[in-house]
Amino acid sequence: VQLQASGGGLVQAGGSLRLSCAASGRTFSNYAMGWFRQAPGKEREFVAAISWSGGNTYYANSVKGRFTISRDNVERTVYLQMNSLKPEDTAVYYCAAAARGDYSRIASMPNVLEAWGQGTQVTVSS
Repeated sequence: VQLQASGGGLVQAGGSLRLSCAASGRTFSNYAMGWFRQAPGKEREFVAAISWSGGNTYYANSVKGRFTISRDNVERTVYLQMNSLKPEDTAVYYCAAAARGDYSRIASMPNVLEAWGQGTQVTVSS
């Protein structure tokens, strides 16, 4: 599967952005999906994951209650709605795909991820 992330930009603290990740290639519903981010000088970190059906999700504690991951298997797209953004959310955001059986491992075992998008920059100004 190939992934293309978009939707990043510059936003003031407290604002919102919605990221999209469009998939092509193999059957999208075969994959659980995740979002990760990497801030300057820091390691890539897990943000959110969603099961192949969209029925299950989980989040990093730092974004819980502010971010929502969703997917549309017909449109072959996964989304990340980001509300109440903070300057510390500034990072390059990446989408990634894992086999549907690896959904619960996405956060703890990044080696299960089979494909990555190219990243989209999110900058939150204070």
